[in-house]
Amino acid sequence: MTTDLDIHKLSAFGKKIGTILNGAAAALMISVGHKVRLFDVMSDIGSCSSAKLAKSAKLDERYVREWLGAMTTAGIVSYDALRDLYDLPVEHAAMLTRSAGPRNQSLYMQYIPLLAKVEDQIVEHFKNGGGVPYSEYTTFHEVMAEASRARFDNLLVETILPIVPGILERLENGINVADIGCGSGHAINVMGQAFPKSSFTGIDFSAEAIAVAKLEAKELGLQNVEFIEQDAADLKLDEVFDFVTTFDAVHDQAQPRKMVADIYKSLKGGGYWLCADLCASSHLGENLDHPIGTFGYTVSCMHCMSVSLAYDGEGLGAMWGAQKAREIFTSAGFNVEEVARVDGDAGNNYYLCQRPPQ
Repeated sequence: MTTDLDIHKLSAFGKKIGTILNGAAAALMISVGHKVRLFDVMSDIGSCSSAKLAKSAKLDERYVREWLGAMTTAGIVSYDALRDLYDLPVEHAAMLTRSAGPRNQSLYMQYIPLLAKVEDQIVEHFKNGGGVPYSEYTTFHEVMAEASRARFDNLLVETILPIVPGILERLENGINVADIGCGSGHAINVMGQAFPKSSFTGIDFSAEAIAVAKLEAKELGLQNVEFIEQDAADLKLDEVFDFVTTFDAVHDQAQPRKMVADIYKSLKGGGYWLCADLCASSHLGENLDHPIGTFGYTVSCMHCMSVSLAYDGEGLGAMWGAQKAREIFTSAGFNVEEVARVDGDAGNNYYLCQRPPQ
């Protein structure tokens, strides 16, 4: 290693490394704060001591005090040293509390400790190939469902579905709809509530997720929804559905091309498929300024790509990008009519795909 170093570049990189380290630590603490509802409580009670916050949140004061230290030094919580009081600025609360809905960024911090649980397995697969199976991500459905719930409750009916021409009227009149790779099924249940004349089917290969979906549907008293435990790449359904949705479900499939081909076959002629997936380019050079590019590639490496490879899959990864998506969708026969963006869901592209009328 050469000792002829540019001291200014060395110093700048040292600061960058420190920022990365502090950011990673802050992400863990934000995740903890979300899970124990500290941001929500701080937003409600205003300026407070650590003792008052702990009492209001029904938590141990010593842990709360240390958490406040992390949040203060991270610039997330304000601190009045003279009065020993802490405050969550309203602008920060607007991006960290449950009341923020789909803009609640603390939801996504939970992926950091989730991924850390499989780090040792990922290291082994770096050496030997293969991947970590879905079953090893023990809290993935819980984390994914919470983030999806905030999006679907606030955006699905009024903002996302209208991307599809005339779909609201058709749903009100009654059509057959599927959500493929439905996870815990909240999107299906939201649509089922909103459009009682239509029939909805949620399909996912996870028995755990399907059980959660069925329980929610039962609690809501929905009679127009059903959930099927089935591999999305083995649907074996021909021209059954008028409309199909997928939400962040294509890129981590073992057989994404087979899934897309089966979605095509399952649609009636002229039917639409609305596919939401991570907004990115298929070319690394075009992702250099991506606002969550590092996060996207990390989640891809440690979950999406790895899960696909665990089942001898293609391993597209989360950052497969719009160009690759278009290529796969059009190869299956779809017309990609639009790639839309949605206010409140900055992380996704919405691909409007139609099976040509017969």
